[in-house]
Order: sequence, then C-alpha cells, then structure tokens
Amino acid sequence: MATFVLSKQEPSNEKTMPSAQELKILAALQVKKYRQKYRMFLLEGTKLVEELLAQQRVRAQAVYGTTAWAKAHAALVARAGALFRPIGEGELRKISALTTPPGVLATAELPAFQPPERGLAFYLDGIRDPGNLGTILRIADWFGFSAVYCSPDCADAFSPKVVQASMGAILHVPVAELPLADLLLSWGERPVVGAVLDGTNAFQASLPTEALLVVGSESEGIRPEIARHLTHRLTLPRTPGSRAESLNAAVAAGILAALFRQKSST
Repeated sequence: MATFVLSKQEPSNEKTMPSAQELKILAALQVKKYRQKYRMFLLEGTKLVEELLAQQRVRAQAVYGTTAWAKAHAALVARAGALFRPIGEGELRKISALTTPPGVLATAELPAFQPPERGLAFYLDGIRDPGNLGTILRIADWFGFSAVYCSPDCADAFSPKVVQASMGAILHVPVAELPLADLLLSWGERPVVGAVLDGTNAFQASLPTEALLVVGSESEGIRPEIARHLTHRLTLPRTPGSRAESLNAAVAAGILAALFRQKSST
C-alpha cells in the first residue's frame, strides 16, 4: 500500500497551518488500523523528533511545532526544513496522545521490515503492556539485537505509548508482527530459546551465539503452542527465600539479553 502524504510541500518561505482534514488524519493515527491504512505513525517530543531527523532508516514526513517550541529550537526547525509545519497549541492538544503536549509532534512512514540473516532476535509472546514492549525495544537496541518479532496479540509497536517508552529505539530496531509458526519457516535450524520456570539455569548454561529468544507475558508466560517450538529452555533462578512470584517481562528480557551478548562476544 502506498504511503499517504499529508501535504505536499512547495518551495516557499511560507509555512502553512495544517488543514482540518490533515488534523483529522493525525488524530486518527492514535488507532492501529489508521496507522496501517496511512502507513504512518506519530512521534512526540523534542528528543524523538531530533532522533527521527538524525537517522536514515525511518523516513520523516512532517514536523508540527508550536510557535513557542519553534523559537526555542530554531536549529531543529532549520534541520527539518520544508518538513516543518506550524501548529496551534489547541490543535496540538487534539492530536497528542500525551496529557501535556510537549510542543512538537512528527509523523513518519512505517518502515518496511527487512528480515535479518543472522544474529540474536527477540520473539515476544503476548506482551500487551506498551511500557514493557517499549522497554524491550530499548534493550534490543542497547544489546544490538537484529530484530524484534511480536505475536499478533502483542501491543502495537508503533502505538504512541510504545513509541514513547522505546525512547527512540523504534527508529533503530526492525520490528515485525507475525505468528511464530510463520517466522520459523524461514528461521532454519537456528536455536529457539525460551525463558521458562523449569529450564536450565541461564547463568550456568552453554548459550548459543545466535538465537531467537522468546519472552512471554508476566501473566501467562510462554504459551504451550509457542513453547513446543523451543529448542532450549532457560530459567533465571530465584534466590532461596525470595517471595517474588515472577520477574517483570522486560527485566527478564534485559538479563537474558546481557547473558547472550556476553556469550557472543567471548
């Protein structure tokens, strides 16, 4: 599906305010089906807009900023160039996903997914909390994972809450949504490793240097239909006497990512 362009920028020193139709489309991008329809997603805040403009992987489409924001960030407005559009504070509040809009919002094209050939990757099974998903994207970015795959019932990686929680990692880490069975058709003989309660101690196990690391939700763990595909089962052992029932999914993902990255670098 072709990308929908909100407005065509003409060579001019005049920056036009967004039309009512444009604002309607921007507000609709809060909803997944409209992000998919228009092949766009939103990024809010100076840091995310700055990261968007500094990278090449995800194509920026427009930057909407208030007069006050533009005056305080003249260099960033200059970098945005023809992509910059002025917007009133009231209009920004109508399209923002945040309680207190930060004064700037950008639209970007949903990136095409290019399957990585090798390396470490996450498969997230039913991670529905946007904060957890965004944090796992940050972990994948930090530890150099080649991709993050999400089951179809995960939170949408390009939703405003996940984008905010990713702190820019959504711009750097390839993300795809698909059933594990479909992914495994192209995964080959590489290991599929799951974090479970009854597996081998992850701190003592011999870890593969490349693998698909499956992380389940805190409430369900890895579901049986996913677990049957695991080639390795690992556990982060609980210290004797601990009363914690489980680890946060993103925390567990971070610990395991560190262990695997340490293995691959030795």
